[in-house]
Amino acid sequence: MKLQNRIEILLLLEEYLKADNEEWQSIKNTAYQHNGWFTPEFINLSVKNISEQFLEEQKLKSWVDRYLSDDPVAPKNVGIVMAGNIPLVGFHDFLSVFISGHIQTIKLSAKDDILLKHLVQKMYSWDISLQNYISFAPMLKGCDAYIATGSNNSARYFEYYFSKYPGIIRKNRTSVAILNGSESMDELEKLSDDIHSFFGLGCRNVTKIFVPEKYDFVPLLQSFHPYKYFADHHKYKNNYDYNLSIQLMNNRFYMTNESTLLVENESLFSPISQLNYSFYTNIDELKLALKNSKEIQCIAGLNLPLGMAQKPGLMDYADGIDTMKFLLTL
Repeated sequence: MKLQNRIEILLLLEEYLKADNEEWQSIKNTAYQHNGWFTPEFINLSVKNISEQFLEEQKLKSWVDRYLSDDPVAPKNVGIVMAGNIPLVGFHDFLSVFISGHIQTIKLSAKDDILLKHLVQKMYSWDISLQNYISFAPMLKGCDAYIATGSNNSARYFEYYFSKYPGIIRKNRTSVAILNGSESMDELEKLSDDIHSFFGLGCRNVTKIFVPEKYDFVPLLQSFHPYKYFADHHKYKNNYDYNLSIQLMNNRFYMTNESTLLVENESLFSPISQLNYSFYTNIDELKLALKNSKEIQCIAGLNLPLGMAQKPGLMDYADGIDTMKFLLTL
């Protein structure tokens, strides 16, 4: 299949997502029934970002022009192990392998095995030959290369089984924010989106903030109010109640707006419903330490404006590893 044909298929996919017809709405509802974390609001947020940042014609063509010409690659079979923490989280890997001209075999997470499968079926209906390029499998064997995303534990498994093959293996990462205390309410509300979108389950969600000494947390807590409805989501509320009980039993200081806990904690990672914070005195030393951390996906307020953490572009490769460059070396 020629590059131009692949681009045309992706533009049809963009149209399909934006049309949001009854068929697609039904599929999204099925995904929500299957996984209570995949609320309609957050499925739509993920789809909106894919449509606007990945499949928009000019952005897509500009990205493609950086890497590809009309000369076809020698197709290799790339196995993709997808995570399932947020809806369609593996779409960028899927897109990269597809546009590169390689074949892909996808192992979906049980948490997110409905949405992408349906979209691929739609692509089949537009061009039946795509069945030769995209398939799904419960286990991956005999692939020429692998892209695998998971926890630190699963990464050890991937490294053991896939070590003989070219690959990209991604481990646990999270995102943080640096505040200086002069942020406007609008900026804090954008940060709140970075924290709360997808219930905080994404690697680009901010789970830790760094603030100057004597920082006033009241405006920040007020900016969380649009997400107070999380307290009505039973899976989230169970996590909130559990994490609150830990603070109470250990007689620790905490702050809350009754749906999000603010806890002073050195860890970059925080449990669902909790945002960790630490104070800093030297911002330059802090920036240097964070830039050298292998656990951080992005730093809001430093190399990324507040509110943009969950709006990655095509060039925002996970873990800073250029997936397209990797694929074109196979």
